[in-house]
Amino acid sequence: MSPAVVVATKSIVFCPSHFPKSSRCPRIRTKTLTLAKSSSSSSSSSSSAELSAADEEWLKKLPEKKKPLYSHSLMCIEAWLKKLGFRQSREDRAVWFAEKPEWHAQLSLDVTDLYIRYLKSGPGDLEKDVERRFSYALSREDIENAILGGP
Repeated sequence: MSPAVVVATKSIVFCPSHFPKSSRCPRIRTKTLTLAKSSSSSSSSSSSAELSAADEEWLKKLPEKKKPLYSHSLMCIEAWLKKLGFRQSREDRAVWFAEKPEWHAQLSLDVTDLYIRYLKSGPGDLEKDVERRFSYALSREDIENAILGGP
């Protein structure tokens, strides 16, 4: 098994120190820092249902299932999606994939909504891709039931 690489990006705003904090800085610069951490697993097999210790900790912090999804932290949502069997895209961190025996889907976390697209290329008798949109104002329980219900 190859080691996993976790990458985090953070933007920091720099302002020359000769400007007082109360005044507006005319030359604000933004610097992006990228941190990478490599870890390897001692196990030779991996599945989408496998959760890291960090994911388990975030699952413990999940708000109650009746709470709207917007009340969940991003880390909790990501751990929840992993628990449901989704895996995160390496190209776009807001995109997730699931391959269930009955259907295959692509899930996207947008700014205001969660989108799921059930793919006609997966199992089942879909004539075309089926897309659904869920507001983050819906409860985690309702969204989970709708997603796992399939197309």
